[in-house]
Parts: sequence; structure tokens; C-alpha cells
Amino acid sequence: MIPWLEVDAPFPDVAQALTENDGAAGLLAAGADLSPERLLQAYRHGIFPWFSEGQPILWWSTDPRMVLMTDRFHISDSLKKTLRKVERSRAAAGEWEIRFDSAFEEVMRACAAPRVDGPGTWISEEIIAGYGALHRQGYAHSTEAWLNGQLVGGAYGVCIGRMFYGESMFARVSDASKIALAYLVHFLKTNGVAMIDCQQETGHLASLGATPIPRARFLAHLRQAVAQPGIACWKPIALF
Repeated sequence: MIPWLEVDAPFPDVAQALTENDGAAGLLAAGADLSPERLLQAYRHGIFPWFSEGQPILWWSTDPRMVLMTDRFHISDSLKKTLRKVERSRAAAGEWEIRFDSAFEEVMRACAAPRVDGPGTWISEEIIAGYGALHRQGYAHSTEAWLNGQLVGGAYGVCIGRMFYGESMFARVSDASKIALAYLVHFLKTNGVAMIDCQQETGHLASLGATPIPRARFLAHLRQAVAQPGIACWKPIALF
């Protein structure tokens, strides 16, 4: 059994999360709401919401935790070639443009859209409203790849202090999500963010350099990272 959270109830200790033997590894609690205050409380304690339409809000703290160290982001030779093309285009005010936070809700809705290989994601209207409020408070951010004035790829997540929590990404043309991610990782690394929380372990994330680490190690890093000052200015930085 997991606890049901009333709106004003604190989260239980993450050590109480279910294990693989329980059939729902990492599940910690249910209920409460997706207010900015609740979301910030969750992220500061290594907890995140993840649930499907029609379910109550479910809160998770997985162990191990999938993370991407910004100095270990893997850029393949083909992606590096593409990024150089994008950077030349940006410098010449050409067809490619990289922006931060110019279309946050549009990025979220693109991430929520049905995929070629399956249905839409867990990103419901409730999630969009919750993170939209967090964005307006300056904690949730989007990175966007624009091609000929059209949004073709992007990612969004939450940043507290010098800790970034990745949520989702999308692509409408080949490599567009990786392009957006590359600029985000470079920006975060330049601004002293060492770790990106990826939450779930997937082969795609592993191919980009992410790796699982024990929850205790993740939480130790998180505690010192969220205590640092936040990033004041969100503007893409040239890669090369």
C-alpha cells in the first residue's frame, strides 16, 4: 500500500517507495495536486509525478535513477556534423534557429502528441496546466529547434538551483530533438549544472550518455545542487 496525500500533506520519505518485488518500483504516493508549490517540493526531494489519463496523480522516486552528466553527453559523428551545420546557419541568420522559452506550451503539446510507434504520452491537460504555472514562475523551461520559422523539435524540464530535471522531448524532422538537447546540455554545463535527471531508464537515453546511479547518490548530489542560486539568464550559447 502507498499513502494517499491530501493537498497539504507532506511527502513520505523516499525510502518508503515500492520496490521491484512490489510490482511498481519507485511508486511512493498518490493524490495531492500539481500546484507549483507541490511540484517544487517534489523535485527538491527527488520525487516526480507520472500517471496516465484517468488515474490519480502518482508520485515516484526510482532507484536506481537514470541521470545524464553534462560532461558525458554523447554526440555521434553524424550528429556533430549536423550541429555544425545548424551553428553555421544560426550565425548567418539562416534557416535554423535555437530558442529557449519562446513556445513552452507548444513544446509540451508536441511532446504529448501521438507518436508514429504508439499513442500519446502521459502528458495530460492537467500536466500541461501544472508545468505551465511552473514555467510562469521561472522554474520550467523549454529548448526549441526552429527550421524556416517552424518548431520542429524541442524538450522541456524543470530547473531548481543548479539541478535540471528533464521531462520529455519531441522531433518533427530527423535529429531535431537531439539538436535541441545538445544546446540545452551545453547551456547547462556552461552554467554549472553537472547532472540532468532523466528519471526513467531507456535505451535511447543510454545512447546519449545517460546512466543509472543509486538513488542515494542522486539525492546527495540533488541536495547540494538545489541549494545553489538559480540561472538568471536563459539564452542559447554557441556550441563551437
